[in-house]
Parts: sequence; C-alpha cells; structure tokens
Amino acid sequence: MFMRQDSIYFIDPHIHMTSRTTNDLIAMKKAGIVAVIEPAFWLGQPRTSVGTFKDYFNSLIGWERFRVGQFGIKHYCAIGLNAKEANNQRLAEEVMEILPLYVQKEGVVAIGEIGFDEQTPLEERFFRLQLELAKSLDMLVMVHTPHRDKKRGTSRSMDICIEHGLNPSKVVIDHNNEETVKEVLDRGFWAAFTIYPKTKMGNERMVEIVRQYGSEKIIVDSSADWGYSDALAVPKTALLMLEKGISKADVKKVCYHNALEAYSQSKQMQEEDWLNGTQHKEGEFYEGNSVLRGQESISSLIIR
Repeated sequence: MFMRQDSIYFIDPHIHMTSRTTNDLIAMKKAGIVAVIEPAFWLGQPRTSVGTFKDYFNSLIGWERFRVGQFGIKHYCAIGLNAKEANNQRLAEEVMEILPLYVQKEGVVAIGEIGFDEQTPLEERFFRLQLELAKSLDMLVMVHTPHRDKKRGTSRSMDICIEHGLNPSKVVIDHNNEETVKEVLDRGFWAAFTIYPKTKMGNERMVEIVRQYGSEKIIVDSSADWGYSDALAVPKTALLMLEKGISKADVKKVCYHNALEAYSQSKQMQEEDWLNGTQHKEGEFYEGNSVLRGQESISSLIIR
C-alpha cells in the first residue's frame, strides 16, 4: 500500500471519481490526497438525451461530493460539455441551455473539461460558446487538449481563449506533453499534465519536465477514469520526483500548491475546507443512502 510522505499532502485536480471504487478512496486518503476536482467528461459511449446530462451533472454536485467527502477528501467539480459530444449538434444545443443552471452551483470551480477532440467545426463552435459563458460569469476554464494532432490543437485552443478575452491565469490547459509545455507556459496559461500508466504522460517523463521547466504554473493530475489509469498517480509521481532529486518545495508546488492557487480563484475552493476538517460526518446519509452498507466505520478502514 502506497503511504503518504511526511509533511506532503496532495490535490488531484483532474480525476473522474464516479469511475473509482471505495477501495480507491481509502488508498487515496492514506496516500495524502486531501482534495480532488472532478471535471465532467465522456462516459465511454454517447449520451442520448439532455436528461442524461442533467442526472450526471446532479451526481457531480450531489452524490459524488458526498461519497468522496465520507472518506475525508474534499470534492469539487467542473461542469461543461465535453468535446466528443459537442459533435451531436441537437443534443449539444440542449446541453448549452442547461449549463448556466449548473456552473454556478456550490463546489463548481470551473467550466470544463472543454475543448477539442477531432478539432471539428462543431467542437470549435461549442468550445467558443462555453468560453463566452465562462467570461460572462468570470469563471475558470479547464481545457481538454486533443490526443491527436496535440500541438496544433493546443495552440489553437489558446488562440481561441485569447480571442475571447480570457485571462490566461484563469485557464488550465490539460493533457500537456513535451511538445506543448513551453508554449503553454510562455503564454501564461497553467500547464497541467495527465499521468497515465501507459499513455499520455508517464511519471518518469514528468520528472524531467519539472527538472527542465521548474515548478511555476505546472500542475500534476491523474485523470483517472473508467479505463486503465491510476488514482494514486499524483502521490506516486511526487515520490519519484523526490527520489530523482527534485526539491520538496517544487514537488509541493506541482502536486498541491499550484492547483490550489489556480482553482481557489473560483472562490469555491479554499485550503481551510480540508484543514479544518469540514467533511461530511461519518454515518450520514445522502438521499437515504450510505457508503458503509453495514460495514465497519470508514475511519477504521483508513487507519489500517
């Protein structure tokens, strides 16, 4: 079992908790993860009606917030129309009608994850509409950069953000790699990196990026979802950084403080939220449901 390093706590600012098990939550708490941000994303197959989006958004601000909080981890989320489903024009237009009802809910720290997948005209149209919504509400944006033709898609995403008048300090560009990091940092955006076991950005590569570029405006996350991924990617990468000679101060910045600095601009996320122990109390119910189901207390499971 991976255990927390002394005096280091972690934020995972991009993880899809609805896909993670209670065993993941226990391991995350033991590893020192104190807060997570869950952005709305694709479920693996297309949704078929706006009602499914409503139920999903409600779960992000409701049940998942409660469930994660039961394990002593503060849960926040980002709400948005993902790039893949922006290509269903009729459904995307219906989702845009309900987004303003959700993005200002308690615990929502950004509009996201939004951006490009195949870089189609429809993706661009709904990306722009959501940027305008963020601008009108003075909200942060979490940008999903495409997995194919990433460099061009990342540059294009930033161009569009600037075109719409967004301050780069309120935009997190995620899923970066060695091809994109310099431009993202040079243009003043937050550069986030998804640590996947086999794809995107491995933790060995992440160590070298921090060694080369330093720790300013760099954020480490897991993006752990329903696929092969690791809910402990952030603390494991932190440990490897320490082993490879990266200073503890830099590790704390890229695995905790930078995410806090970026998303606390939302006024929805403050360090006091977890330092003061303001989590759900053990034994509480949500809509008549408990995460325990008659088992022993959560506290005893985490202490083991």
